[in-house]
Amino acid sequence: MRVYLDNAATTPFDKEVLKAMYQVMETDHGNPSSIHSHGREVRTLIEKARKTVAGLLHASPSEFFFTSGGTEADNMAIRCAIIDYGIKHAITSLIEHHAVIHTLQALEKSGDIRLSYVNIDSKGLVDYKHLEELLSSNERSFVSLMHANNELGTLTDIEAVGELCEKYHAIFHSDTVQTMGHYPHDLSRLKVHFLVCAAHKLHGPKGVGFLYIHHAIKINPMIFGGSQERNMRGGTENVYGIIGLAKSLEIAYEEMEEHHEYIQGLKTYMMEELVKHVPGIEFNGETTPEKSLYTVLNVSFPEMEMAEMLLFSLDIAGISASGGSACSSGTNIGSHVLNGIHANPDRPAVRFSFSKLNTREEIDYVVEKVKELCSVQLKA
Repeated sequence: MRVYLDNAATTPFDKEVLKAMYQVMETDHGNPSSIHSHGREVRTLIEKARKTVAGLLHASPSEFFFTSGGTEADNMAIRCAIIDYGIKHAITSLIEHHAVIHTLQALEKSGDIRLSYVNIDSKGLVDYKHLEELLSSNERSFVSLMHANNELGTLTDIEAVGELCEKYHAIFHSDTVQTMGHYPHDLSRLKVHFLVCAAHKLHGPKGVGFLYIHHAIKINPMIFGGSQERNMRGGTENVYGIIGLAKSLEIAYEEMEEHHEYIQGLKTYMMEELVKHVPGIEFNGETTPEKSLYTVLNVSFPEMEMAEMLLFSLDIAGISASGGSACSSGTNIGSHVLNGIHANPDRPAVRFSFSKLNTREEIDYVVEKVKELCSVQLKA
């Protein structure tokens, strides 16, 4: 059996998304910037996709800009807002995605900002009291805190963060790559200035995403070279990707409640089975349903010989999982997220992440293989 449990890295295509993309590939080839009929037809498709996204998130189509994915969207929000608004102080956490933390650290290194890190606990939960202290004791700040941690699954209360940012006139950016399409985002209520999406995290295509920019925020482009995206991002649009993004988000919203319940059931079942069959197993991050992303489970294994071979052994057994963030896979650098919560470095960790396509039979297979591997390793 082959089992794919690395959906936080990327998800398989939804067949309906493929169908929508293929139809456009087959019939519409014009450049959306061209003024002739072929171009106008494709431009109409892009704007229809933008309206679909905006409608689902309760915002104006003019507030959405299509990008190459979450990393570009994060970079654009952070760099452009800080530079264009002359902000000298930023707040983030030590467990943000590298697209956020590396960008902010680069701005700190260049002397553009001072960077503060809000306290987090051993589960990855934000200390909101400390956040308010940082906001109140500094000049206008830029705050970047992700909605759900991509390695732990721990959720941040972005509504509470938004309220604090409004109170102290801060600009608030949240990396919502892991939660877009998994939780409803009502931008008519949420006090946030920037949100991001990557379509491949919700059964859509790779290489496309969007940046939401609240209408009160005015920034300059990060990528120049054309008048695309209302002069905010130069370069011919990824038309087929944009169509796939809108379709994947539309499907996600239609099926959200059903899939939330189903996938949470798989996660809970796997936790129970691992605790039952693997002595000494623990979990990194928050695991209660109210505070944890239902698609992610970070498992902390007992100390063992050849711990570095655990992922390889799972792969040999046909199980695809991750040792942390997919962006760190293949390196010898330990997870900055696990370091950030002071997880025991002697205990190997594996992130299993689920989707609507996984089954209970697959979970049973994974638990059985994990049980076998741990039994051999612990005896050794």
